Amino acid sequence: MPKELDKTYAPGLYEDGIYSLWEKSGFFNPDNLILPENAPTYTIVLPPPNITAKLHLGHASTVAIEDLLIRYHRLRGYRTLWIPGTDHAAIATQNVVEKKIFAETGQTRHDLGREEFLKKVWEFLNVTQATILHQIKKMGSSLDWSRLAFTLDKPRQKAVAHLFVEMYQAGAIYQGERIVNWCPHCKSTLADDEVDHKEQVAKIYTFKYDTKFPFSIATTRPETKLGDTAVAVNPKDDRYAKYIGQEFQVDFCGAKLSIKVIADYNVEIEFGTGALGVTPAHSMVDWQMAEKNNLEIKKVINEDGQIYNTNTPYDGLDVLAARKQIVEQLKSQGLLEKEEEMPNNLSICYRCDTPIEPLPSKQWFVAVDKPLERLGNKSLKQKALEQTTEKKINFYPARFTKKYSDWMDNLHDWCISRQIWFGHRIPVWYKDGKILVSEVAPTEAGWTQDPDTLD
Repeated sequence: MPKELDKTYAPGLYEDGIYSLWEKSGFFNPDNLILPENAPTYTIVLPPPNITAKLHLGHASTVAIEDLLIRYHRLRGYRTLWIPGTDHAAIATQNVVEKKIFAETGQTRHDLGREEFLKKVWEFLNVTQATILHQIKKMGSSLDWSRLAFTLDKPRQKAVAHLFVEMYQAGAIYQGERIVNWCPHCKSTLADDEVDHKEQVAKIYTFKYDTKFPFSIATTRPETKLGDTAVAVNPKDDRYAKYIGQEFQVDFCGAKLSIKVIADYNVEIEFGTGALGVTPAHSMVDWQMAEKNNLEIKKVINEDGQIYNTNTPYDGLDVLAARKQIVEQLKSQGLLEKEEEMPNNLSICYRCDTPIEPLPSKQWFVAVDKPLERLGNKSLKQKALEQTTEKKINFYPARFTKKYSDWMDNLHDWCISRQIWFGHRIPVWYKDGKILVSEVAPTEAGWTQDPDTLD
C-alpha cells in the first residue's frame, strides 16, 4: 500500500542531507564544471559578515539575492564563482570581547595582557564564525567552500603586510602627526566612515575672550577655546575688516592666548556673530585653516577626553565638566552675552556611541593626493576617479556614481592605524631611532614592533 504523504513538510529532516549532496558534488566550484574555455565568467564575493554575532535578516536577504544571481548564471553556462568568507571586524570584535570579559570577570584587556587577551578573542571568534558559516549553509547557498577566506587568516595577513611595505616604498603610506578622529572610550583612531552622527539639540554660546578683545565669537564648545590661536572672519564682512591681520593677547578663563584675526571665505557671515574661534588641534576645518595661515597648534584635550596642558584649573576635567565651569566663569566675568539652543549633528563612535574628539596624533596614513611614479605621476585619488570617468567601473543604480565621485573629491589623507590589539599588526619595527618596514620580523635583537594594528 502506498505510503501517505505527510500533511506538512519537515525541512529539518531533509535539508541537511540535500545540502550535503550538493557539497559532495563539487559543482559549486567552477573548476569542476565542464565548460568551454571561452565561457563567460560571473563572480560575486560574498560581503563577509562580521564575526561579532549571528546573522540577521539583512544578511539572509543578501545571501538569497546573490544565490539567485549565481544559480541563474551557472545555469546559463557561465563560469560562475561565489566566494565565501567572514570579516574579523577588528575594533568591533575587540569591543564585544572586552565587554564580555569585563561582564564575566571584571577584568580589562590590560589586566590580561596582549597575548592572553588575543587568545580570548580567537576563542570567541572560532565559535561565532562556526555559527555564521553554519547559518549560511542552512540557507542553501551555492558558495564555493573550497575558497573560504577569513580577513585575518594567514594568506590575508601575508597580503596585507606585502601591500603595506609596497605602498610605503612607493610613498603612498607615511607616518606623521595630523588631526584624527579619536574615540576616548575605545582609545583608538577612527576612519571618517567609522564616525556616525547623532542629531541633538545643542547650546551655542556667544561671548568675548576677555574685556580687551574687540568683538564676540560664537561656539557650541567653549572648552575648546582654551586652545584657540586665531579667530576667522569672512573678508566680505565689513564689521571685522579692520581687524584682519591683527593679533590680540587675551586671558580666556585663566588661559593666556595669542589670537590672530584671519580671513576665510568659508566663514558664514550669518552664523552666530560671523566670527569663529579657530582651534587647530581639535577641528579638521580649523587644522586646514592653520596650515594655510601658519598658525600655532595647541593640543588641549588628551586621549582620555580630558582638558590638559592649559595651566588652568580645568586641567584634568572631562570636556563636559570643563564646559560647564567655563560657562559659569564667563557669566561671572560678564563676558557671556547669550546662550541659545540649536539643532546639531554630534560626531560619535560607530561602535560605542562615545562623542568623537578630533585631536592631533602620530599615526600611519595613506597619502591620497600625492602623485606616485608607478601610477604615472597621478595620485590614488585621481586613479580611483578615473575608474568611473573612463567607465572601467560601473555603479548600479547609476546615480551612485556621483555619490562616489563626491566622496572621493572630498577625501583627505586616510588614517589607517588603530590603537587596538586585534587585527593586522603594522609591519614596522623600531630600534635606537631607526625604523624598519618589512614583511618579516628582524632577527637581530632589540627591535620592537609597532604596537598598533591596521584599519
